[in-house]
Amino acid sequence: MKKYLISSILLLSTSLVFAQKQESSGFTPGKLWLDNKGVHINAHGGGILFHNKTYYWFGEHKVEGEEGNKAMVGVHVYSSKNLTQWKDEGIALSVVEDTTSLLVKGCIIERPKVIYNKKTKTFVMWFHHELKGQGYKAALTGLAISKKITGPYQYIKSINPNAGNWPMNFPDSFKKADPKLNVEGMKWKSPEGQKLLAEGYFVRRDYSKGQMARDMTLFVDDDGKAYHIHSSENNQTLHFAELTDDYQNFTGKYTRVLEGKANEAPAIFKKDGKYYMISSGTTGWDPNPARLSVADHIQGPWKELGDPSRGTEAQNKTTFWSQSTYIIPVMGKKNAFIYMGDRWTPKNAIDGRYIWLPILFEDGKPILRWFDQWDLSIFL
Repeated sequence: MKKYLISSILLLSTSLVFAQKQESSGFTPGKLWLDNKGVHINAHGGGILFHNKTYYWFGEHKVEGEEGNKAMVGVHVYSSKNLTQWKDEGIALSVVEDTTSLLVKGCIIERPKVIYNKKTKTFVMWFHHELKGQGYKAALTGLAISKKITGPYQYIKSINPNAGNWPMNFPDSFKKADPKLNVEGMKWKSPEGQKLLAEGYFVRRDYSKGQMARDMTLFVDDDGKAYHIHSSENNQTLHFAELTDDYQNFTGKYTRVLEGKANEAPAIFKKDGKYYMISSGTTGWDPNPARLSVADHIQGPWKELGDPSRGTEAQNKTTFWSQSTYIIPVMGKKNAFIYMGDRWTPKNAIDGRYIWLPILFEDGKPILRWFDQWDLSIFL
């Protein structure tokens, strides 16, 4: 009995030391990140919601192999008090076996984001949604809601947004119908392609049925207004779209941003009255240089500021082998933000790693530097 008691005490002491070590170690980008069950966190392309003094991390639940690039389970959610230790809260939104549902197992769910509506006391999730067996043809955005932050979320609908509405910064001259154009095989970087993009070819094409919406994020401004920001126009132009007061529909007010510049993976934050965005280029699963932009208003105009990465040539070319997904404001610290990125592994989707780095500032501009290990004390 005495021997057993001593062993138990030693085991408990070792566990406490390990837990303390884990908590003090902070972030180790690119390494396995274990949850409270000792399992690598499964929340890819994710976003964070801070609610009642707790952070909630929503992301794509992956499975092993290439099949993991499809939604075989749904959206996973984790909770944390300190951003480093995460508790598995289960599946917030589940795909279904019902083949008549758009949310059927095997569809594509990417980049889920959740915001809280104070008026309706409802948690609102939007995500990039593609239909089963159709690749990336549909370019829909999906909506699910819940009265409980961890879910289960009720799937409501998937749409192409802003049907029958022109962008607010779309000149009348661009609204004229196109002649019959054959754009199959069009090289969008060619002068002809760039002209078509700039003049809103895809906006006109999709005016009646609604616009394309792929890589996306959500942003709630200081006044409570929410915006759905997504890659549209065949991934060639970003759309910044205002949501209704309940966050569950589009108002029809939207702008085209960085027209024809082919931006994906938008991530937004606000500092000193200015809006900053980190985005990526369009190279599929392969990483590319990040892009930094700034605006005085969330719906633009936006000005490009170049690459925010400050590393080796290889690191800058790949944004430290990652793609942006969200930027976290750190509660309790002034002007403290964390870049959330994904290191995709499409051959074995479940092994995707997370690249979280502090956003630092040089000459008034946000920058990213690599740290093998860091913690929140980096923020003054």
